Amino acid sequence: YAVIWWWSSWLSLLSPDGSLGHFTILFFFFPKKIFSLDLGGISAIVLNGYDAVKECLVHQSEIFADRPSLPLFKKLTNMGGKCLLNSKYGRGWTEHRKLAVNTFRIFGYGQRSFEHKISEESIFFLDAIDTYKGRPFDLKHLITNAVSNITNLIIFGERFTYEDTEFQHMIEIFSENIELAASASVFLYNAFPWIGILPFGKHQQLFKNAAEVYDFLHELIERVSENRKPQSPRHFVDAYLDEMDCNENDPESTYSRENLIFSVGELIIAGTETTTNVLRWAVLFMALYPNIQGQVQKEIDLVIGPNKMPALEEKCKMPYTEAVLHEVLRFCNIAPLGIFHATSKDTVVRGYSIPEGTTVITNLYSVHFDEKYWSNPEVFFPERFLDSNGQFVKKDAFVPFSLGRRHCLGEQLARMEMFLFFTSLLQRFHLCFPHGVVPDLKPRLGMTLQPQPYLICAERR
Repeated sequence: YAVIWWWSSWLSLLSPDGSLGHFTILFFFFPKKIFSLDLGGISAIVLNGYDAVKECLVHQSEIFADRPSLPLFKKLTNMGGKCLLNSKYGRGWTEHRKLAVNTFRIFGYGQRSFEHKISEESIFFLDAIDTYKGRPFDLKHLITNAVSNITNLIIFGERFTYEDTEFQHMIEIFSENIELAASASVFLYNAFPWIGILPFGKHQQLFKNAAEVYDFLHELIERVSENRKPQSPRHFVDAYLDEMDCNENDPESTYSRENLIFSVGELIIAGTETTTNVLRWAVLFMALYPNIQGQVQKEIDLVIGPNKMPALEEKCKMPYTEAVLHEVLRFCNIAPLGIFHATSKDTVVRGYSIPEGTTVITNLYSVHFDEKYWSNPEVFFPERFLDSNGQFVKKDAFVPFSLGRRHCLGEQLARMEMFLFFTSLLQRFHLCFPHGVVPDLKPRLGMTLQPQPYLICAERR
């Protein structure tokens, strides 16, 4: 019951003025920086505040780099997971992480022409918005398509049209599974895996979705790897198959067709879900605070102009825009608890003995609302990231991509996308809500926090 209460009530309504309303997160019920929980037989600790999170993920990074052996992920992978996000800390994770980072650098943000590809996708995105002629519409579908296509270019070497219903269906399933993974039913499954024999429950829907995605990705990987030339990779799939070839005589190698499918699925989820929701929250807050939107547009007009496409080289000249994006990341806490960690051996934290195998929950929400580092953290206030001269300043306790060895490998790519999509959107359009509409700021709870569906009007400037 405690687990169900925790996940269903830890976050309540945000008030329209941008301040937090009734807030029932564990951080306030348990002000201690570290405390233990029994999650239905799973021994866990919760880390609250920046100091505690940094002490574990940075100062004891290797010990806290493991992942818990949850029945859910064992079921999904049939092998306990040897890929990326939920992999145990060891050779499998090291190999796959290194390959993913190198591939994203070679085919993505490390390639000079890749910024141009994001700009091209921005044009598709903006032109699709233009078809609504300022009428109210839900932006989620278009943002999800645009963001996922950036990841698709790296993984598959191609983008998918916004009318590709099969791929859009897969993206919707990914998003649904993000919510299902945080449901009470799935937590009960992790605590009592024998309930998996029951034919009902959200965990069964999650397994059904995962099987459908697996088959789709298998077929897609087969198609994009046709005409492949060994050691001349065109994208992540080719690079992975090259590694399989190079390690085919190594019995300890973790490269396999099955792990390729899981890796692709995890990269799509990680590369789409978080950045999509950051941009959806950003749009919502721009419409909610037209004065902030106006200041961003003023900076865009001054630095970029009305006709030229935004470029990354101009980001350093746009401190207010940077501050707004950072405040969205801080305030909205897209991944409030990150991905659960686990200890790889016995350790001591702040005088507490933490046994090997303990599940570790990093409460990143508490980090971004830690009053030691943030003044009036419950208020949406971009200026907190500016100094007295109006220049952008970094903040230590800003960790939306987590910390340590398991920090988000796509951080650099995500920052590129957020800046280019956000600035190009506000360069062309003024964003507002339909007349008389008051948005619901209560987030939808899942492994990520996404806004409730909302309608927006994008009027040509």
